[in-house]
Amino acid sequence: MKSVEIKGIIPPIVTPMNADESVNIAELRNQVERQIAGGVHGIFPFGTNGEGYILSMKEKEEILEAVIDQVKGRIPVYAGTGCISTQDTVYMSKRAEELGADVLSIITPSFAVASQKELYDHYVEVAKHVNIPIVLYNIPPRTGNKLLPETVAKLAKDVDVIMGAKDSSGDRDNLKAYIDQTKELDKDFSVLAGNDGNIFFCLQNGGKGGIAGRANLWPETVASIYNYFVAGDLEKAEAAQAEIAKIQPVFKFGNPNTIIKKAVNLLGYPVGDCRRPFNYLCDEGVEALKAVLKDTENLH
Repeated sequence: MKSVEIKGIIPPIVTPMNADESVNIAELRNQVERQIAGGVHGIFPFGTNGEGYILSMKEKEEILEAVIDQVKGRIPVYAGTGCISTQDTVYMSKRAEELGADVLSIITPSFAVASQKELYDHYVEVAKHVNIPIVLYNIPPRTGNKLLPETVAKLAKDVDVIMGAKDSSGDRDNLKAYIDQTKELDKDFSVLAGNDGNIFFCLQNGGKGGIAGRANLWPETVASIYNYFVAGDLEKAEAAQAEIAKIQPVFKFGNPNTIIKKAVNLLGYPVGDCRRPFNYLCDEGVEALKAVLKDTENLH
C-alpha cells in the first residue's frame, strides 16, 4: 500500500466553472497553486465543496488529472470516489488510483437508507480493488446515512487500506467516539474533522486535522490551526479557529457550498457559480458575506 501520512488541513477545493457550467481547468490549476502557497497539507478535488455530487465521472477524471499534474507530488492528493452504488464506487476508486491519487475519500452511499452491515460490506468490497489509503467519509445531513463509530472501528481493524475517517456530522460526541474507538489500533489511523468549527477540538482529542472548506478562503489561517497546534502554541491555534468561525452566521442564508464559492469569487478569483440549481444567495446573504470578508481581510 502507498504510504501517506493523513494529517493536517486538506481543502476540498472548489471546482471553478465557466459561465456555461463547464469546468475551468486553468483556474482550477491557479487555485491549487494558491492553496499550496498557503501551506495546506493536501488537496481534495471534487469533495462536497468541490461539487462532486453534481459532476460526471468524465469530469471527475479530468479534474483529478489536472490537480495531480499541477501538484506534482508536493502534497498528497485526495480523491472523492464515493458513489451510491458499490459498483460505481469501485470503478471511480480504481480510476483514481490509476490516475495517481494518493488517498481515496469515500462518502457513504446516499438516498436509500443503508444498514450498518450494508455500509460495512460496501467499504470492504471497495477496499478489495485498491491499494492506496481510504478515508471513510460520514456526512449524514447530506447522505441520510450515518456511519456509526463502532462500524468505523470495525472497518479500521478489519481492512488494511482503511486508514482514516472524516466526520462531517457536526456532532462532537460522534467525532470523539471515532477517535476514542480507533486509537488503540495496531496502525496509524487518522480521524479528521469535516466540520470546520471542530478542527481544534479534533486535534485536542487526538485527531489529525480537518478537511476544511474554509481553506478555500483563508488557506494560510486554516492551515495555521494545525501548525500552531503541533508546535504547542494552543493559544494561537484556538485564536485561528475563532477567526475562521466569523463566517458561520452567513450559512443561515443558504447552502454552505454556494456561500464558500461566492466568497472565493468576492475575493477576486473567477471560480464561477455552483452548478445549477444550487447557486442562489439572497441579497441579504451577499451583504452579510461581504461584511465578513471585510472583517477578515487580514486573513490569508
